[in-house]
Amino acid sequence: MTHPHPPASGPFAGLELLSSAVVLVDEHLTIRYINPGAENLFAISQRKLVGTQLSRLLGEPPGLGAALENALRTNWSYTGQDLKIPRNNAEPINLDCTVSPVEANGVRLLLEFRPIDAQLRVAREEQLLQQQQANRELIRNLAHEIKNPLGGIRGSAQLLERELADPQLREYTEVIIAEADRLQDLMNRLLTSHSMMRPAQLNIHDVLERVRRLILAEFPDLVIRRDYDTSLPELTADREQLIQAILNITRNAAQALEGRGEIRLRTRVARQVTLAKRRFKLALELQVIDNGPGIPEEIRDKIFYPLVSGRDGGSGLGLSLAQSFVEQHQGMIDVESRPGRTCFMILLPITDRT
Repeated sequence: MTHPHPPASGPFAGLELLSSAVVLVDEHLTIRYINPGAENLFAISQRKLVGTQLSRLLGEPPGLGAALENALRTNWSYTGQDLKIPRNNAEPINLDCTVSPVEANGVRLLLEFRPIDAQLRVAREEQLLQQQQANRELIRNLAHEIKNPLGGIRGSAQLLERELADPQLREYTEVIIAEADRLQDLMNRLLTSHSMMRPAQLNIHDVLERVRRLILAEFPDLVIRRDYDTSLPELTADREQLIQAILNITRNAAQALEGRGEIRLRTRVARQVTLAKRRFKLALELQVIDNGPGIPEEIRDKIFYPLVSGRDGGSGLGLSLAQSFVEQHQGMIDVESRPGRTCFMILLPITDRT
């Protein structure tokens, strides 16, 4: 038998207003109530859970069942840290859980959950931002320093080429000129991320369709699936920078797949998002998901650094430039990767901060 959702004036009305996730269970560990915060966290409605066993929601994390039984028997509180909890049609989530004994309306335990992923992500984001800003400044200064002698090397090779009668010797000067041009292009790309933005209103799906056409022209054997939320409002952004950022990420996925496999472009709305210590009511969540081999573990934490690449012959600039463009839009980019699934996620603010 299931219990109806308690009305706002009911015994659990105060829990409706909490932003934290709260679950109430009786002495048989049957769920009696979950608040909206818990519905959002676990991606499931109260209607489907009330009257079912707690294990349906949480699974059976090691030690939790015994701790709950002990809390019921002794009326002692319990705190569990870093519990991995499955979620309905979503990725598992790591949580801290506090269990408090109560006696009210047939309820015996109050469980409060706090996601630690979000806390760790904020700390990791701040650390990465500091590292990457310092790294980019160093690379930018090096690029400026390298450009000038490169011009001298190229010019000298051209002058020498005119003085050489032997075609075989001119092959060497041609190599010098070609390599100087390649390095010059590399330096220009390193400095591109500092160009001025030209923001305008745009539809993110127009941008994604442009990227999709470009990638399919380059990798015709790929399958690119769309999973778009067409209700998303327009975004204020630099169209060319956004195309380049998403193109770099998607091309990186296509190269990891060696041109054969599946990429999914997914858009959703995200609400009440904190980006670079600023709070936004509304944000765009864009995911580029591939079913490739995954990012090598040894470079996973450095994948956005300039000149870091998991591919032979790669310059390691594509993802670094993508991150720079996203950051200029006050957004954030992150990646989760395992064999068979790599997901690059971009968050971009849509509305003014609250």
